[in-house]
Amino acid sequence: MASRDLVCRDFRDALGSFATGVTVLTAVDQDGQPMGVTISSFNSVSLDPPLIIWSLSAHSPRLEAFRRASFYAVNVLTASQQGISDCFAATDNSDRFDGVATSRGIGGIPLIEGCSAWFECANEVQYPGGDHLVFLGRVQRFARGDSNEPLIFHGGCYRQLRATARESR
Repeated sequence: MASRDLVCRDFRDALGSFATGVTVLTAVDQDGQPMGVTISSFNSVSLDPPLIIWSLSAHSPRLEAFRRASFYAVNVLTASQQGISDCFAATDNSDRFDGVATSRGIGGIPLIEGCSAWFECANEVQYPGGDHLVFLGRVQRFARGDSNEPLIFHGGCYRQLRATARESR
């Protein structure tokens, strides 16, 4: 392995020390077909106006479709939705929505049922960010689900919370 590849792997492993929630970004493409991808690069930016940020690899086959989408949704997955995360992270071109219950949001975007939260966003602006494209979304609508147990990714694998800080004292 080349020295640069080792540095990149070490950098990626160090970034993996930061626990993140797992989300599926969904939209409809130019032909009106649903599309989605698993990401963990989601975060809040601003409360007023309500803005979120996420990024997608410049090598993703879905990059151009997300870049052109007028709206997209951030579906915040629960601990019981690991299978959905795996499905939308797969590299094959199978229909990712087979067997996944959805409803329709703004502009027909798919909203995955059973999530802990949903953020329906207007595709505000994108910025180049190295080997990724960074998306800034203006939240148009949001909702919270019933589950409080998030799907978490840390150290290269899924994790679960044991207890909140107050409960563990």
